[in-house]
Amino acid sequence: MVILLVYQVTDRFPKSELYGLTSQLRRAVVSVESCVAEGFCRFHYKDRLHFYYEARGSLGEVESQILDARDLEFIRDDDFKLIWEQAEKVSVVLGGLIRSTQALSKR
Repeated sequence: MVILLVYQVTDRFPKSELYGLTSQLRRAVVSVESCVAEGFCRFHYKDRLHFYYEARGSLGEVESQILDARDLEFIRDDDFKLIWEQAEKVSVVLGGLIRSTQALSKR
């Protein structure tokens, strides 16, 4: 859901940001999902963890860039809160994936 929200909100960003914040934010949010998918498809736990950590890093980028968009007044407060809440939910899920994969790798 966070991907859909980011795409909807960035559609309203200034056209001058198309190759700036709009592009960066969209790439980061897509990277979160892509890294989780790639990690899930990996056979070795170490490989899985690598991609889950990459997803967490990309999520950090999304959060940082959403803050920037809010500060630059490209995004309304209600949209900011909605994206932030969704990003926090994704963060919790990622944390669970990382912890469970770490536990499995120690067996």
